[in-house]
This record gives sequence, structure tokens and C-alpha cells, in this order.
Amino acid sequence: MKLIFYVLLCAVFSMNTVFAQNTFKAIITDSESNDLLMGVTVAVKGTQNGALTDDNGMLEIKNIPDGKQHFIISYLGYEKKEVDFVFPLQSNEYISIKIIPQHTELEEIFVETTRSSRTIENVPTRVEAIELEEIEEKSNMRPANISMLLHESTGIQVQQTSATSANASIRIQGLDGKYTQLLKDGYPNFGGFAGGLSVMEIPPLDLKQVEIIKGPVSTLYGGGAIAGVVNFVSKTPKDKPETQFIINQSHIGQTNFGAFTAQRHGRFGFTVLGLVNLQKFYDVDGDDFTELPKSTDFTVTPRLFFYLNEKTTLIIGNTFLQGERTGGDVMMFYSKADSTHAFFEKNKTVRNTGNIEFRKKMKEHNALVFKSSLAYFHRTIQIPLYDCGGTSYNAYNELSYSHEGKKHAVIAGGNFIYDQFNEDPSLSGSERNQTNTTSGIFLQDTWDASKKFSIEAGMRIDNVNYTLADGTRNEIFILPRISLLFKWTNKLSSRIGGGLGYKTPTLFTEQTEAMQYKNIQALSNVHSEQSFGGTADINYKTAFADHWFFSVNQMFFLTQIESPMVLHQDTMLNYFFVNEQQSIQSYGFETNAKIGYKNAKLFTGYTYTHATANYQEGIKTMALIPEHKLGIALLYEKHDFLKAGLEAYYSSRQFLNNGTYSSHYWEFGAMIEKPFNHFSVYINAENFTDTRQSRYKSVVNEPHSNPTFDDIWTHTEGAVLSGGVKIKF
Repeated sequence: MKLIFYVLLCAVFSMNTVFAQNTFKAIITDSESNDLLMGVTVAVKGTQNGALTDDNGMLEIKNIPDGKQHFIISYLGYEKKEVDFVFPLQSNEYISIKIIPQHTELEEIFVETTRSSRTIENVPTRVEAIELEEIEEKSNMRPANISMLLHESTGIQVQQTSATSANASIRIQGLDGKYTQLLKDGYPNFGGFAGGLSVMEIPPLDLKQVEIIKGPVSTLYGGGAIAGVVNFVSKTPKDKPETQFIINQSHIGQTNFGAFTAQRHGRFGFTVLGLVNLQKFYDVDGDDFTELPKSTDFTVTPRLFFYLNEKTTLIIGNTFLQGERTGGDVMMFYSKADSTHAFFEKNKTVRNTGNIEFRKKMKEHNALVFKSSLAYFHRTIQIPLYDCGGTSYNAYNELSYSHEGKKHAVIAGGNFIYDQFNEDPSLSGSERNQTNTTSGIFLQDTWDASKKFSIEAGMRIDNVNYTLADGTRNEIFILPRISLLFKWTNKLSSRIGGGLGYKTPTLFTEQTEAMQYKNIQALSNVHSEQSFGGTADINYKTAFADHWFFSVNQMFFLTQIESPMVLHQDTMLNYFFVNEQQSIQSYGFETNAKIGYKNAKLFTGYTYTHATANYQEGIKTMALIPEHKLGIALLYEKHDFLKAGLEAYYSSRQFLNNGTYSSHYWEFGAMIEKPFNHFSVYINAENFTDTRQSRYKSVVNEPHSNPTFDDIWTHTEGAVLSGGVKIKF
């Protein structure tokens, strides 16, 4: 009888507990805009109970017991909120809860390259931004230039073009460097004869971010923006003064001294960058040829900002760079050169670029912008029994007018570009002069059709005139482009876009750079290359549990170039360009994922690239393009305490110009930085497993006195250990 009584008592108690279960109803909104938020995570602490808000920002959580319960509300881009409720509640209505936007660095990134004055999340065009934190990390490794910054970015390849002088160019999506437009604050002054050294001459110390658009961007930037655009955005002065010094030393003989200062005083501001880079010659494999040349270069960049009134700004800047790079047989550095030890390659450069920018707000949402730059670049190249050199002049002028409305952001304008190369015939005996002039007009409209759908569409018309050995050509290009942004939820979005592009004929490619332009004939009987291409991506981000966040971006790309200019050799061993009938095609995808917990972040990036030259006989695979590339980086950063990172990068084998394949390889890196009050010290172990090409086969081929060099498909210098001090005020 007692047993039956206890069973009944337990059953009654269980029924009371069940009936005591409650339902929590809430509606979550943005505290500033009052917008309904989809996908917000609400969890009951100490239980597995929780839910996500729906399209109307609403949720229900059932089976909540009586008593005081602690709720944790989290959403990516917002401050975490914790609230208590005592159940049963007095009302069964929905409870309104507001969460506060977290004004993180991501929220403050405004894209300049698309000229729409929008945050990176609200631009229909797919833009990747390398932020200040990563720029500073990579500048520790290579303060001299931005090569390391781009080398470790997904989908970008820094292609070394010289085994002895280490010159390099930038490839996007497997396409030759001539198809990528390099900009500094929107000014295109890094192409042509200067292109082979541009990567080596842009320092990272004064940059606040780097913006990368992959795929055709010709609507805004004209010819050459087929594979994409990389815009290096400089820091601007703030009311709080900023001064930074860096001293870096590596075991491979590189020494760097850099300084940057900026401040605004009322209606006047300034920034100044100064950098000195010294590199001793470096022969890591003992073959008597340099993997890194002896080099010296000096850069100074002052910029003046005049805030004439609240609506008018004038910016005047200038960049001066002088450098010398000498590589080759190491015996010449010991004054032991002879008939056997005679090979060398010497580059001397002088670059001066002046620019002026005038901005005027006409009305509350309208602005007029005038930009102008004039660039001078002189370079000489010397190898045994051959010298060449010349001077490039580039003038860029643009006038644009923009309107920012509630639904539309419109920009219209026109620009004029003059580019001239004059070769010095006293050096090479040739006059391969080139002159290009481009007059273009453009119109772009960014339309917010709804909260979930935006369109960015544009059109450009260019009139191009260029000189060849057999006369002049005049061509007109109509370049449409469109990008669509779909915001499916607050966590899920996607973009799709495409357009046309072109590239005028040029002597200056990765292949001719590697040959020091020897035996290259002047352009004749060729015309511009034309292209079409596009990208599409899916982006997902979320926050979960306490302090966890996750994001992933899956992007697909395709570019096809018609009438590509290809180098041929005649019976006299001279080289000349021909427009091929068959196309170049590059397609593939990129996957980028990031997961973080508190102060730790794990980044992974994978790129698949299938690039073919359909005009080739036999194997149509394009040379020096890894089909698979993988990057993994783990970063720990506790503000004002410690920063440390580990990196690993994999490249699959590459097809080489001699018809063989390279080996696949891994490279690893590590860094640690310890900040103190006004300074920090750091140590980098770059490629510490010493991956280098000479471990597989010597890059240099006999005879020693007149060598030839294999294609460069990985590091030549091997491991690099460096350290330094950064001082900030």
C-alpha cells in the first residue's frame, strides 16, 4: 500500500512540474535603428534550451521551468546581452528586447575603390579588405614592400620574374600581372615599364587598408582591370597625432629604417612617410649566384591636407623613390670577377609621383571631386653585353560628380590618361617607344531596391589611341558592368557580378621582364585584347555560445580573354608579339573561413584555379599557376599584451615553360610580438622549414659565364629570420 502511495505521489509531483513549464516569447530589434533582427541566438544559461529569431525578429522558447532564469542574447556585430526573468511571467505577450550594435573595426571599413561611400558589407561589388591589423603584421616581415602582404592573400600570387634580382609582379586568378590594375589612393601609376618593380616599391608603413576587387572593374578604371584591382589606401591625419618608427633586421642581410607621422591641426593636416631599405647580396645555396640582390632604396612621401571649410578639402602629395638592385655572380662583390664569373643584372630606378585632389560637397548629399597626378619613372637594366633603359611618363586626370540618395548612389565622370615610354637608344640600340592616350566617360548607379536586394550597374566608354611601329591605332570600347547583392538574412548574403574589359598592347609583361627585354621587337600589327568575366559568392557569418564567431565565404570566378597577345620567336632568335585566335580562360573558386574564440582566430583559405591557353599545342595548361593553394593561419592577440601567430601554406605542382612540372610544397611561418607602453618588439620566422627551389633543382643552368635560369615557382631565398622594434606615439 505504501508503495502505491509513493508512486502516486511521484506521479502527481511530475505532473505539477510538467504543468509548471513556461514559454518565453521575445522580439529582438536594433537599439539604434529599431530594425528587426533575424538569426539572433537566445539561450537559457545552464541548459541546452534556446532558439533563433525568425524573419520578423521573433522567437519562442518552450519548456522553461518556474523560477529565475538567465538568458544570453548574442548576434554577430552586436554586444552580447544578458537578462534575467522570473517565471511564470505576468504576461504571455512578446517581450521587446533591444541589442546594441558593436562598432567594431569591420563596421568602420568604408570601401573607397567602388566610390560609393559604403561599408564593405553593403557594397554589391565583392570587395576584400586587408585591414590595418594584418598590414602591421605583414609589415613586420617585409617593411620594404607589400610583397608579403599579397603573397599570403587567398587567390593572389606574387610571381617572381628574375632569379637574381628578385623582381616580381602580382597575379589574380591565375592571370598575368599586366591584367591587374594597381592603384595608390585611386591613382593608376604602377603599370608599363614600372610594372616589373611596382610590388617591390610600394611600402606598407603608411597604409590603413588594402582593397581588392577580383574580376573585371573596367567601368571605373578602364583598360588593364581585367583580372582585378588592388587599391592601396593611405592613412589620413587625425586630431590625435600619430608617429611610428620601425627598425627591422633579418639574418639574410636586410635592414629597414622607417618612420611615419600624421596629425591634423584645425584646417591643416599632414602625413609623412620615410623609409630606407638596405639589402646585402645573399647566396643561400652556395652556387655563386644571388638569391637576393644587393640593393639600396629610399622613399619619402609627404602629403598635405587643407580643410578649406566644412565642405571643401584639398590634398597635395608627392612620392619620391630612388633605388638600385644588383644581383648575379657573387664573385663580382668580392672583386673577383673574371671570364667565368661574369654574369650580373643591375636595375637602377628613379620614381617621382605628384598628385592633387580637390573635394567639394555641393549639397548635403552631392560632391564634386577632381583628381590629377603626374608620374615620372626612369629605369636602366644592365646585363653582360646588353643594356636597356628608358623613361615613362604618366598623367592621370579625372573629374567626377556623385549623389548619395536614400535609394540611389550615383557617380558620373570622365578621365583622361596619358602614358608614354621613351627608350634610350644609346643603351639598347632600339627605340621601342610607346604612347597611349585614353579618354573615357563613366556612369555608375548603386540602387537599394529593398533592404534585402541591391544593384550596382555601370557603363564606361573609352576612346583609346596608341602607337605601334607600323603606325597608330584608334579603338573605342563600351564596357558595361553589373553587380547584385542579396541579403537573404542578417547572417547569409550573396553577390554576383560581371563585366567586360580590355588591355591595350604592351611590351611589358612578366615574360619580357624575365628576359630583361633583350631581343624583344617593337610592337607591330597587333591590337587590344578584350575580355569578359564575373564572380559569384555566398557569405555566411554567425556568433554562437559565449565569445565564439564563425564566417565563411565561397566565391566562384571565370575570366576569358580574346585575342591574347603572345610572345613568339623568329629564325633570327628575335621575339615579337602576335594576337592569337584562341582565347585564354581561367576559372575556379576560392573558399575562405574564419572561426574565433575570444582572442584567438583561425583563418583558412583555399583556391582552385584552372587556367588554360587554348592557343597552345599539346598541353594547354598555363605555366606557373598552382591548381591548388591552401593557407592556414592561427592568430592570438590580447590587446596591449601579446600577439602571436602560426601560418602554413601549401601549393600544388605547377606546369613549367619547359614542358615539365614542378614539385608541390609546404611553407610554414611563425611570429610573436610583445607590446609595451610606447613600443613593441617582434620576431618573425618566415618559411622556417627552409622551403626553396634549389632544394629540388638548381635554378641556374650552365654555362656559368652565360647562364640561363629556370622558371621561378617557389621561394629562392629560403628561411628568413627577422626581428625589430616598433615605436609608437
